Amino acid sequence: MSGNSEAQNGWLRASPRAIAGTRPRIAGNKAARPTVLTKSADHRRMDREQARRAIARRGRNAGALLRAAAAALLAATTLAAPVAAAPEPAPRFFRIAAASTTGTYFVIGAEIANAISKPPGARDCAHGGSCGVAGLVAVAQATQGSIENALLVGSGQVEAAFIAADVARWAYSGRSPQLRSCRGAPESGTALLAKSGAISNLRAIAALFPEGVHLVARADAKIKTLADLKGKRVAMGEPGSGTLAEARLVLDAAGLSECRLKPQYPRLSESAAQLERGALDAFFVTGGEPVPAINDVASMIPVRLVPVIGTARTKLERQFGFSTITIPGATYPGIDGDIQTIGTTALFVVSADAPDELVYEITKALWQDATRRILDNGHPAGRRIRFENALKGITIPLHPGALRYYKEAGLNPQN
Repeated sequence: MSGNSEAQNGWLRASPRAIAGTRPRIAGNKAARPTVLTKSADHRRMDREQARRAIARRGRNAGALLRAAAAALLAATTLAAPVAAAPEPAPRFFRIAAASTTGTYFVIGAEIANAISKPPGARDCAHGGSCGVAGLVAVAQATQGSIENALLVGSGQVEAAFIAADVARWAYSGRSPQLRSCRGAPESGTALLAKSGAISNLRAIAALFPEGVHLVARADAKIKTLADLKGKRVAMGEPGSGTLAEARLVLDAAGLSECRLKPQYPRLSESAAQLERGALDAFFVTGGEPVPAINDVASMIPVRLVPVIGTARTKLERQFGFSTITIPGATYPGIDGDIQTIGTTALFVVSADAPDELVYEITKALWQDATRRILDNGHPAGRRIRFENALKGITIPLHPGALRYYKEAGLNPQN
């Protein structure tokens, strides 16, 4: 400590020289000596230690506040969070074999697939979401038609299919009609069924809608009866399709040989396109009216529907169980009068191996109010899918899951 300084409450009273060096004297007066306060080294160390302790205390307090806030936030979040929902079921894919994309089967197949589906994560039916089977993702699949569909279901390559009732009966029993074809013509689908043997695992969910044999001709082709097909360019149906089998049955019942025609075997969409541009005179297709492909071509060129009547119709009804179908006038553009033909019923079919509970839930979804709205606002054939007709025209056994649903719903199915 300087000899000319004194301690004062920890501060030192120092001369200006100790701070700024020697100051000059002013003549006649002594230079003023201002008092400057400064800390001693010990006290400075004490202050730094106190500051460190204060900072540490503030840090501990801030940490405690953060921990308390985090705990409060976690508690609030936990209280506000909804109770965890039950885990979503794993998706189950369900393919419905239909037919050509320009046919009724495919359009109705897509509508029913939509109605029975409820993919994981979909909103509940009560909140405007899907009303189908939980976890089910159903799709319509394009195929050649009923005969291929029966083979696909029988071999387990698809989960379900639409199959014409006559074809379903042939496939299930293993007894299909032997149809004649011309040399070089594609093999009939009934021959494929004969080779496969009885497909005894076919089971029905429901009868859907009536479907008629349509024979569509250009208005300028001079085809008004079945006999007028001689020498004409006629699309008989796609190889392996139910349409081809039924077209051959119609010709045989009318006493016509396929060889007397100029037969072709394109897909339905190609048949309609060729008829429109004049490369065909007529084509066959079996489907629930209105068949989209016929609607399209009739809106472009004048066409007529050729009736299946007289002895041909009588023979088909007696020998093969077909029924009379009336296609109402104005069903297709430019065709005003009713047309009589023969037809059958489209069936919704699954394998006997399908789980009972799944088929029960699908059948229940098929007949719920939400499905009714989809069908009523879709293809006109959907409006003819009615619960009161669900068991009419079925030619194979019901699946146990469907049987259980119908019994609970008050029907008395004879399986």
